[in-house]
Amino acid sequence: MGNTLFDQAFRDSEGNIVLAQMPNLPLIVWIVASLLKIVVTTGRINLGLDLIAFGSSFTWAWEELFQGVNYFRRGLGLFVIFGLIAWKIQ
Repeated sequence: MGNTLFDQAFRDSEGNIVLAQMPNLPLIVWIVASLLKIVVTTGRINLGLDLIAFGSSFTWAWEELFQGVNYFRRGLGLFVIFGLIAWKIQ
């Protein structure tokens, strides 16, 4: 297999094209906390769920940025980190 830009961007170490993967723990925690925020819309519980959702999504993005299987996944992690920061400072 060649070492083309496409291969580096979209293939993992085994040569498989990887765009999406099964959710890992930080992503599952973010999904659950985000869904619970829809149910609990006010108060300290909502604030806590918001912090948990932000922390877990930031953790997921950080892991993708530094441990992603290809450049696409690493770029996705960087994009999500910038998006999270922009969302919080607005």
